[in-house]
Amino acid sequence: MSVVGIDVGFQSCYVAVARAGGIETVANEYSDRSTPACVSFGPRNRSVGAAAKGQVVTNCKNTVQGFKRFHGRAFLDPYVQSAKSSLVYDLAQMPSGMTGIKVMYMEEEKVFSIEQVTAMLLTKLKETAETAMKKPVADCVISMLASAFDAELGGKDFDEVLVNHFCEEFGKKYKLDVKTKPRALVRLYQECEKLKKLMSANSSDLPLNIECFMNDIDVTGKLNRGHFEEMCAGLLAKVEAPLHSVMEQAKLKKEDIYAVEIVGGASRIPAVKERVSKFFGKELSTTLNADEAVARGCALQCAILSPAFKVREFSITDVVHYPISLKWNSAAEEGDCEVFPRNHAAPFSKVLTFYRREPFSLEAYYNNPKELPYPDPTIGQFIIQKVVPQANGESSKVKVKVRVNVHGVFSVSSASLVELLKPNEGEEPMETDPAGKEEEVCTLEDGKQEKNHAPSAKKPKVKTKTVELPIENSLHWQLTNDLVNLFMENEGKMIMQDKLEKERNDAKNNVEEYVYEMRDKLHGVLEKFVSESDRDTFALRLEDTENWLYDDGEDQQKQVYIDKLAELKKLGQPVQERYIEAEERPKAFDELGRHIQQYMKIVEAYKTKEEQYEHLDELEMLKVDKQVNDAMIWMNSKMNAQSKQNFTQEPAVKVQEIQAKTKELYSACNPIVSKPKPKVEIPKDEKEEQNGPINGQEDTDAQPGSPEKGAAGSTVAPESAEGNKLPQMDID
Repeated sequence: MSVVGIDVGFQSCYVAVARAGGIETVANEYSDRSTPACVSFGPRNRSVGAAAKGQVVTNCKNTVQGFKRFHGRAFLDPYVQSAKSSLVYDLAQMPSGMTGIKVMYMEEEKVFSIEQVTAMLLTKLKETAETAMKKPVADCVISMLASAFDAELGGKDFDEVLVNHFCEEFGKKYKLDVKTKPRALVRLYQECEKLKKLMSANSSDLPLNIECFMNDIDVTGKLNRGHFEEMCAGLLAKVEAPLHSVMEQAKLKKEDIYAVEIVGGASRIPAVKERVSKFFGKELSTTLNADEAVARGCALQCAILSPAFKVREFSITDVVHYPISLKWNSAAEEGDCEVFPRNHAAPFSKVLTFYRREPFSLEAYYNNPKELPYPDPTIGQFIIQKVVPQANGESSKVKVKVRVNVHGVFSVSSASLVELLKPNEGEEPMETDPAGKEEEVCTLEDGKQEKNHAPSAKKPKVKTKTVELPIENSLHWQLTNDLVNLFMENEGKMIMQDKLEKERNDAKNNVEEYVYEMRDKLHGVLEKFVSESDRDTFALRLEDTENWLYDDGEDQQKQVYIDKLAELKKLGQPVQERYIEAEERPKAFDELGRHIQQYMKIVEAYKTKEEQYEHLDELEMLKVDKQVNDAMIWMNSKMNAQSKQNFTQEPAVKVQEIQAKTKELYSACNPIVSKPKPKVEIPKDEKEEQNGPINGQEDTDAQPGSPEKGAAGSTVAPESAEGNKLPQMDID
């Protein structure tokens, strides 16, 4: 079972896996532990990760990156509208009002939701993990914003400052409007990112040069760290605010902090490090890999949650980041209640008690919109259905369980109506959630909220039963089941299309590789194995195929390439086989000759009655002698026949035939010549005499530890008078 942690970054993603030996970050198919958060759409397929990154310039309008920041945002969100101007790809409004990405895919204009594009990236990262682990991913923890100071204080924001600076500079210096040319803008982003990293390590002036930038114009500029920090003063001023907020929420003082570890790509900027260090009054620790730390932390959390791992106890408590409230409408008035204050522990469940005569709705929302990164604080609406009054006409008691789960998602998980029973009716207990944390927080009636108090007097016990009530959920921006199923179906189709296109490209590449390989070898190692006329014919066919590949053969079906390769191999395969036969034939003859020599020596030794072979049967040895002589005659005849053959002709004998003859000789001779000597049974009297007292020793059982017994009780040869051990005797 694979336990995986994935860090989905703005520009790069990392995958970490938990193994028995610890946690490690795994590499992708390019042997790189960083996978670009990039998806590219083409006329036949999609590319994801490093392959998509390579198309950022050549296919800029259909290659999307940086899409993570649009998650959960409406198309008309001011943030989305302001970000559109800096994008080289197009955004569009989805039917739901959410943000989508408009691209050309399969030669058609398509609009994909942000969730769909993210799913494409996650599918790629999942494949990376499965390839590394060689088994399916079962448990996974994903992080999408774990190490950021602020939503607008990442590496991309510093890149934006540099891009805007050089756009302005090139406009004045070269009269170029960079933002009107998507390809030029993409190249500038790439160079600015490199320059930013260089400035983190160098304080001197550094150049930025781009050849044929726009309109065949080469551009150049320079910048140093000091000037860069001046331009980023507004961003750097935001560093301390979240640090103050964290300390206040944690109720800690600076002197309570033992050490400060800094992670995240933007943390490498010296000015950021300086401000963090100054705030805490401590030197910063950088023992962790700043890029991979989040993914490794996710893998650790996944191991803690997974039943497949036993992990040392850690005290980790997730919290509710933004306070959540419920509001409702009743016949009398509106009401509301904060159910999860900020930094409340999660996961957690609470029970609310309402008194109602009819169905009612609850609306969940974040009650401090100013703190939210999104303009809309709505979470969703929950309608509690089938609420009816008691038999006596009074309001029914309705218990509603609200929950924030392990993912931080709020929901109204259940609702139940408490019915009063007549004296003769049975009683059913109230259902609770013993597995999770739960508390009853308030009693609500006609818009009023009362905290539960201990009863002042013991009331008579009333028999009740609970009835589960249906809940109609309407979560804000949530995808419907039908839409999720449609997205999954479309993703499956795209995966299949990608697979078919890969197979088509592989078939095409096989033809191209064969053309180049054989063209070189025809005038190299294969030259003497093909006649001049055949070589000219084959070379001409290879040249025609190469021209076809870059003309009519540029875009053909997979089977066309397979057939084309088969045609070429009809000409090339016999030549290659003759070469391989010539290379392997001497080795095969040597092996056969070695076996013949070996068995000839054994036959000769038998004939001279050497003790080692005197136990062998005479008739069987005659068979061996005949087999050896026959093999010798066969080998000599084949070698003579082959010596008369030209390299361009089919061989007189093939390696497979020689190997078969060697195997035949071995199978016939080896069982005979390797037959062991029969064992000689020693008479009982002689055996007892041999095991009796030696050199006048008493015939008594040797004690443990005596020289006659080994550690396991085995007999040890005694020593002679000269101190030398006597030879061991083989006793059956």
